[in-house]
Amino acid sequence: MACFSNKYYFDTKEIQMKKHLTPIYIFTAFIFALSIGCTTGPKPADLVLVSDHIPDIEMDIKYATDDNFTSSILYDTALCYLAYETAQQLKLVQDSLRNIKSFQGTTYPEGLGIKIWDGFRPISVQFKMWEIVPDENYVANPHKGSSHNRGAAVDLTLIDFATKKELSMPTTFDYFGPPAHHDYDSLSTEVLQNRRLLKELMEQVGGFSAYQMEWWHYSYTGQEDFPIRDWPER
Repeated sequence: MACFSNKYYFDTKEIQMKKHLTPIYIFTAFIFALSIGCTTGPKPADLVLVSDHIPDIEMDIKYATDDNFTSSILYDTALCYLAYETAQQLKLVQDSLRNIKSFQGTTYPEGLGIKIWDGFRPISVQFKMWEIVPDENYVANPHKGSSHNRGAAVDLTLIDFATKKELSMPTTFDYFGPPAHHDYDSLSTEVLQNRRLLKELMEQVGGFSAYQMEWWHYSYTGQEDFPIRDWPER
């Protein structure tokens, strides 16, 4: 029997051939190998429940409601999934926000936080969206797939963690038009600074990239090998 991990390798047949090793040593080595070498965690592209990995994150999954550009319910669950590696990077951003106790002259006793509006999006839903708005500026072509369909994109905003109140941002979710663009500057200083804070943390801490047309949309840059998928088994 052989057990593998990224740090350890034990071959019990080889150990038993070493006659100077006592049975108790062999047994101890075997149990140690089982405990650290034969357990497998999620792979980078595996879909995971975000709430399992970022327990303090807020969610309002818009496509599980009719509060979205389709005015219809597209998801049969309000659970949010992301690829494991995406979720881990997003946790870095959430932890950083929780440490911000003061911003733009306002005190936040419990720091700031993230509210997720969308994460993994099944490819079957992408086709439905494309039927309604076949415009690649705002809806990814399902024949190509998108980072959402790979569990590598997240739509989100900032909140006061204590009150759960959203910070002021340029537009509502799913707003199609220039005010949602990152280069739109006809906004108050407060809104511009909020948008800038979200962008800087997502890019510099989380390793995400912004989408120019939607201030709320970020894609994880390490998604090259993540597959396009439909609903995960639940």
